Amino acid sequence: MLKKLLMISFCLLAAACQPKAPAQAPVTLGEDASNGPSRPVASAPLSEMAPADYLKTTYWPNAALETGEARISCDYDYAGLGDGHKLPDLTFFSVVDALTPCQPQGVVRLRYEGKIDAGFTALVQRVAAIADRMEIPVRILDISSSGGHVEEAIRAGDTMAETRWAVWVREGSYCHSSCVLILAGGDTRSIAGSVGVHRLFRDQSKATSRAELSAELKDVSGQVRDYLVRNGADARIADLMMTVANRRLRLLSDGELREYGLSGSNAVQDDLDRIRLTRRCGEDFARRRDAWLRAFEGECLEPGKAFESMDECGRALEPRFGFPDAKCPGDNPTADRRGLPTGAAAKLLLPALPLDEKKSADVMTR
Repeated sequence: MLKKLLMISFCLLAAACQPKAPAQAPVTLGEDASNGPSRPVASAPLSEMAPADYLKTTYWPNAALETGEARISCDYDYAGLGDGHKLPDLTFFSVVDALTPCQPQGVVRLRYEGKIDAGFTALVQRVAAIADRMEIPVRILDISSSGGHVEEAIRAGDTMAETRWAVWVREGSYCHSSCVLILAGGDTRSIAGSVGVHRLFRDQSKATSRAELSAELKDVSGQVRDYLVRNGADARIADLMMTVANRRLRLLSDGELREYGLSGSNAVQDDLDRIRLTRRCGEDFARRRDAWLRAFEGECLEPGKAFESMDECGRALEPRFGFPDAKCPGDNPTADRRGLPTGAAAKLLLPALPLDEKKSADVMTR
């Protein structure tokens, strides 16, 4: 017994002697020229749970949307049907109640207006977790944000990359500063509003010279570059964020959004989908389906466009590329899928995976 007590005491002393990592202030992006000077977002702890952890329990840590508002809709048509009901809070049963009406349609559209912060990261993680439980395959982030914490944008974007999100920046909406990193996390990005970047700065900076300020931002700039590369976007965006004065806003044109990998289909996700598709259906099938996707993006996909219109447009394109093809009927561009929303729009919003390769979660029951 004495030996055990001595061992426990030794372990506690050793743990107490470990140096603690210095706390760093959150990084935001500078002044938003379209909305006036941006105030530093209140410091908040990073989300405590990984996305997969939300699938394992009904106990979730406290989290709140302190700088934004979220609404849940089960439909694409925001112009005709609005943005759905306001999400009252981020508790387990509030999110379950909000998504339950979306289960039959297989579509959830999350409209978010506000800053990118820890509350936003928790929102995306929790909606994705319940969508997985309910087997809601189509998840759309319909966003308007002037930016916020860079670290939280990276965390939220990585969550989206793992949980199959499409991103919309619709007419009259904007995605500025760190919000641009959210675009990189989407499987598809449909942009009709404005997208812009400007310089990073660290809250509560202690820099007194250009060299000190540069040293402070070097690490976070590297994180941004790594994040962009692993999500199929161009690392040059990080350079723009470091060179555009924070009192200005550098708007990106449609051509630049495509060049930087921030609009249309995500290049990394496309590669993964194509590898799987080629294994099943052959190179010629995959090549023709790629051509159909390019045509669909250019001619059919618009944020908020009625689902039926997108579906009809996609079906009309099929004969041009030799579809439907009997070789792989389940992978034709507008093939039906489990009675969920089907056709061109769903196939573009979802990864091109067959049902037997998808991880099936238990349907949420209460």
